[in-house]
This record gives sequence, structure tokens and C-alpha cells, in this order.
Amino acid sequence: MQKPSQKPTIFVLAKKCKMTLKHEIDRRRTFAIIAHPDAGKTTLTEKLLLFGGAIHVAGAVKSNKIKKSATSDFMEIERQRGISVATSVMGFEYDGVKINILDTPGHEDFAEDTYRTLTAVDSVIIVIDSAKGVETQTRRLMEVCRMRRTPVIVFFNKLDRPARDPFELMEDVEQELKIRVRPLVFPVGSGASFKGVYDLSAGKISSFQDGQLTPKEEAELRGNVELVEGVYEPFDREAYLRGEVAPVFFGSAMNNFGVRELLDCFIRIAPSPRESATEQRAIAPYEEKMTGFIFKIHANMDPNHRDRIAFLKICSGTFERNRNFLHVRSGKQMKFSSPTAFMAEKKSIVDFAYPGDIVGLHDTGNFMIGDTFSEGERLKFTGIPSFAPELFRYIENADPLKFKQLAKGIDQLMDEGVAQLFTSRLNGRKIIGTVGALQFEVIQYRLEHEYGALCRYEPISIHKACWIESDNRAQMDDFMRRKHTNMAIDKHGRDVYLADTAYALAMAQEKFPDIMFKFTSEI
Repeated sequence: MQKPSQKPTIFVLAKKCKMTLKHEIDRRRTFAIIAHPDAGKTTLTEKLLLFGGAIHVAGAVKSNKIKKSATSDFMEIERQRGISVATSVMGFEYDGVKINILDTPGHEDFAEDTYRTLTAVDSVIIVIDSAKGVETQTRRLMEVCRMRRTPVIVFFNKLDRPARDPFELMEDVEQELKIRVRPLVFPVGSGASFKGVYDLSAGKISSFQDGQLTPKEEAELRGNVELVEGVYEPFDREAYLRGEVAPVFFGSAMNNFGVRELLDCFIRIAPSPRESATEQRAIAPYEEKMTGFIFKIHANMDPNHRDRIAFLKICSGTFERNRNFLHVRSGKQMKFSSPTAFMAEKKSIVDFAYPGDIVGLHDTGNFMIGDTFSEGERLKFTGIPSFAPELFRYIENADPLKFKQLAKGIDQLMDEGVAQLFTSRLNGRKIIGTVGALQFEVIQYRLEHEYGALCRYEPISIHKACWIESDNRAQMDDFMRRKHTNMAIDKHGRDVYLADTAYALAMAQEKFPDIMFKFTSEI
């Protein structure tokens, strides 16, 4: 007697897997919170985590001193300085939705970490101080979002303090950030007279201090709502998803007000994982085969174990623990026994991860920012920037007995991508290049406290570092010979020209037209 075919069973299982994958993708929201320093970004992150049940006590950042360390600021120097200097990843469930928050550094000296993080998210919440409006770093971050057509939501924070007129703030956003806005809630008063926010879609007010509005306040609110409906077009979700219009919310993250309205709306309108670009083709999240890329590396997340974690963004398919994946750059098959999901510095082993998720991979030095993982296809994800540094120092060993510790520390910290290491071809001295002065302090602090190595800096006069490439070998050799005192190699062995003045750089570009001088490169 012939056995029944197994095809129906296989077909059912395959269909079930596809349905599970689609369900998991559709319920994911992966976003970054960005802001100018002191706008309240980390405080807002804390309150979102509270609503999601991920934490039970929020950290308080007040007067630049952290009383209870914010969950997302896990590095010791962050606790001391009261600032975020590294992107942290946090995941939690809320109302059936899996939310992945990437809290980014606000300080401009660490903007490169933020720019890379924006390659790993599907949407953004921009936090703006209601008393100050749009600030310098807000503009720069919005430019990156615009280039990537990333959907943005604006949260005007600190309404419990004296604030600018709401219409003036929204006009400021439209002019400065070059994006149309549409308020979805509207504030009633500010500072000492802050009474709450009015939900424009639900037609109800959320009271800040359980007080009734006075007749004057009610009349003023009615007038403002009529003005909103008359001036601003109805909210268009498709325009938001195209990055053309920004929904606007008002509240006070410190006092936990207006945050639930933001979160409830966010899970309804924010995009689930979207297509990702590679040099070869576009990757759709619903594809069955796993693909992903490393957008961040962090050394010593747990100083007791000296571990190094690579942050992998899943772009398609299903990532599984103990399953082989191709590390495209090395051509090697790798599997991971302890991939982790994050709650700031707290980690838990994860068996499965889906598009939109961020997975931590234990790294012994094999990985680089920009590395791709797949199920065999050779892909390279695009758009992960590496910026030419603007500030430079020689780095020297301050303790001859700790030479190995210093070398290891520099090597690992440079792999994080927030600073770059150059080795002079003239004398072999090591040069650190950064985009902000505070990075030098952070590197020195981390070398001492995480590696037990002491360093000192010495000045060097460099105007700009640029990578050089050319198909004209003769011209390249001539340039290298003439500029040998200004040549260096980066950590990956690439040639770098360290121009000492703007004039020298301009003359070099004029005299060597076949050489490309690159100031920003993709990793």
C-alpha cells in the first residue's frame, strides 16, 4: 500500500512559517529618538519604557546630575556627566506591538554614532524643548532623516515650564526643518498655567492636574482648535510615511504627561520594517531568507567580562540561534550560541529574531561596522557613513608597563567607529581623529577605567583627513612621494592624506586631478 504524500504537511508548515513571519514583521516598530542636548530625549525614552512595563522606576536627569542613572545611559562616564555618548538599544512589548527603541547621543560630538543608528531604524521621534524650539543639532539630524526619507514625529517637551506659543513652535519646525507639520494634540497653557493637552482626533482633553478649565481657557482652546483645523490639512498617514509631513505632540516627559498619547498614536501610524538597500538589490523584509548588517560595535558593555558586542539589524527572514549564516566579508559560515536581545545594558539570550529587531552578537574581533550576514547571498548594505574627522591628536602611552593594554584598548575602541586611528607613514606615530573634542576625553577615560591603560595627547596640526583613490597609478605614486610627510594609513590599511592647511588641500586637488579626495565614505 502506497504511503500518503508528505507534501501537504510540508506545504502547511511552510505556509504557517510565512504567516508567522508576516505577523512578526507587521507588529514591529523600530525607531530612534533624536534631539539636541538637554531637550529631554533620554527622559522621554524612560517614560516610554515605563508605559511598556520594561522598567518600574525611571532615572531622573536634573541639573546635569543623574540621581538615579537613566536606564539607557549605561556607561560610567555617562552617569558622571549626565549625557548620552553612545546609542543604546531597548526592546519591549506594548499592546501587542514589539517596540525597539534606539536612544541616541544628543551631544554633537557623538553625532556619527547617531547618523549610523539612523540607518537601522524605520522611523524617528524628534524631541524639541518647547522653550527653545529648533536648535542646531536638531537641524543636522533632520537633514539625515530627509536624505533617507525617514518618517518623523515631533514631540514638543517641557510644557510644564514656560514655553513658546504652540503655533510659533510649529512654524519654526516647518521653516527650520523644512517639513510640513500636523498637530494631533494641542496644549492648554504652559508653565504654571499648563492644564493639559487636547486630543484632536478623539475630541477630548487629558488634564495635567485634574483641574477644570475656566470659561476663558475653554474659549481659548476652542479658538485654537478651530485655527488648527482651518490652517492645517487633515493628517495624511501616507504623506507621513513618505517623510513629507510630521505629526506633532505636546507634553512633559519629566512629569509623564502627553507620553501615553504619543505612544498610543505611534504604534498605530509608525511603519513596520521597510525595504533596505544593498549594492546588489533592494531587500524586502518579508523575504524568507535572513539578511542583516552590523551598524554598531560596543566594547566592554560588561567590563567584568571584557565582552565586545556587535549590533546586528535584521532586515529580512528569521534569525535563529545556533544556525549557520554567511559572514559575507570573510566568506565564512558562522553560528551564534548566545545571541542577545537588549534592555540597555541588560541582555537576554534570544532564540529567534525578526526584521526590525536588533540582535547582539558576541565578537572577538571578527566584525566591522557595515558587515553583512545572509543565508548565502553575497550582499553589501549601503548608506552606512564614515565621516572624516576634524580634530586630531597624537596619542602616547603614559605608562610603559601597560603598553599591551593601551594597544588593545585603542584597537577595540576604534572599532566602535566614533573615532578613527591613523598611523603616520613618516614616523609610525599613532594619531586619533574625531569629529568632536569631547570624544578625546571619553577615549582617555575608557582606556583608563576599562583597560587599565593611561594615555596622554600631544597636539598635531592637521586641517583635514581624506581618503585617496585613483586609477592613475603613476599620478598616485607621484603624490605619495611628494606628500610622504603627510601620508598615513587608517585601521583598515587605506591610504589617507592628512592635509595641514586648507590651501595645501586645494593645491593638491588642483595638481592631481586624477586622484579622488574623499571626506566621507561608506563603510
